Amino acid sequence: MTPRPATERLVERAFARLGSEPATVADVGSGSGAIAIAIALRTPNAEVWAADLSGSAVELTRMNVRRYGLGQRVHVVQGDLLEAVPGKLDLVVANLPYLPERLRVESACADLRSEPASAVFAPGDGLGPYRRLLEGSEHRLTERGTLLIQFRGRVLEAARFEVDNLLADLEEQALAA
Repeated sequence: MTPRPATERLVERAFARLGSEPATVADVGSGSGAIAIAIALRTPNAEVWAADLSGSAVELTRMNVRRYGLGQRVHVVQGDLLEAVPGKLDLVVANLPYLPERLRVESACADLRSEPASAVFAPGDGLGPYRRLLEGSEHRLTERGTLLIQFRGRVLEAARFEVDNLLADLEEQALAA
């Protein structure tokens, strides 16, 4: 997908969260790997995992990681959400599909038509990937771990103990849209 201003804000928030301390980060739904690579370039003490379900996205991310010489610190894995990422995480960042699949045909937005449909549209109300990530991340985050997500042009943040509140916020926003 084409990085947008909200993605830049997501990455800036990740930098602010990480600082210079050693950390383990997961970029879920990594696509081209832009978020994972930006985090690794700016935070040299971070070990970053870039995970995507799409084999072509994983290959593209691997190519980009090699291009930036980050193969020692950015691990690219194929899998659903956090399933292929090992261990506890200090930070999880995600920009997942969020629009209901039914809007795919109706979408007149030119910038979305050029993006892979699987990166934009999800079954049902569109929140399925986020619900599953939130349910799975609470036990994967460290005590001080944080979840940062990009959703409908906004960056939302939750500490490990706030993940349930974030889900309620997402569902409220989806209803309002």
